[in-house]
Amino acid sequence: MEKNELHVVTGAFGFSGKYIARRLLDAGRRVRTLTNSPGRANPFGGKILAFPYDFERPLKLAEHLSGASVLYNNYWVRFNYRNTGGPATVPAGGRNAAQGFSYAEAVRNTGILFDAARRAGIKRIVHISITNPSVDSPFEYFRGKALAEGALTGSGLGYAILRPAVLFGREGILINNIAWLLRKFPVFGVFGKGDYCLQSVYVDDLARLAVEHGGGRQNAVIDAIGPETYTYRELVRMIGTGIGRPRPVISIPPLAGYILGRLIGKMHGDVMITQDEIKGLMANLLCTDSPPSGSTRLSDWIKANGAALGRHYSSELARRQNRAKSYEEL
Repeated sequence: MEKNELHVVTGAFGFSGKYIARRLLDAGRRVRTLTNSPGRANPFGGKILAFPYDFERPLKLAEHLSGASVLYNNYWVRFNYRNTGGPATVPAGGRNAAQGFSYAEAVRNTGILFDAARRAGIKRIVHISITNPSVDSPFEYFRGKALAEGALTGSGLGYAILRPAVLFGREGILINNIAWLLRKFPVFGVFGKGDYCLQSVYVDDLARLAVEHGGGRQNAVIDAIGPETYTYRELVRMIGTGIGRPRPVISIPPLAGYILGRLIGKMHGDVMITQDEIKGLMANLLCTDSPPSGSTRLSDWIKANGAALGRHYSSELARRQNRAKSYEEL
């Protein structure tokens, strides 16, 4: 791989894409990004040029990819959403979250992106998926991820598919919001027994893995997981201890947990958790039997960052509705 060759990262101003882009720049690569938020604060200054996804104009999308050898794809949506409120203000070229988004749209757009990459002469795609995807899954998130993987493996392009369960890092949502709940409430309710497992991976470990496989030649599918496995109950207790807010952890019915999460989400203009996320977690879909591919321990990271973790609620929809501020500012 030539040091100054061009690579494209989707969402380089967001979460995982930012870490991938930073590692590529540090390795001497030229980097371009595709994004729904070309007006968002650019942490890389003039080092990275931003272009819109242009899914409705596939030829234009291929033009944005032209000259690149590798595409790192982080594009996806966390849940189906149709906004019934007023429109949000976004910079020119951005996608308004008030327009809504869906898994079906994400699957369609991912196929368009892969077709545009092939047309543009991309040689290899590193695609971020999820643990345990299946076209037969009863959960649309995991089913959609499997369909997106199928679009890539059937494209004729070289690929590496990375399957993380949950990412953690300063801009992450799940771990932060568990900490926020622990700071705000005297007890923490887990869905049912809380004995289902979860494996998280540090976002920069995922970025390292992505860049390594961007330079590879063999097709690969890798479970991108960290070195620690926790039950959900253990995870909550560990976070509580790490931030200095140990709380009693009690079992609550999953439906009650969903209703509480929905109410809290509405208070923040967000979707805090979905029923499919609860069911997928309880079905042990966020863990695997694979050896760890990341080395950063969540427990160590919590100890190092506990003072700042959970000080503010992290909103998925705020990030989609405000396309100008960085994730750290929202």
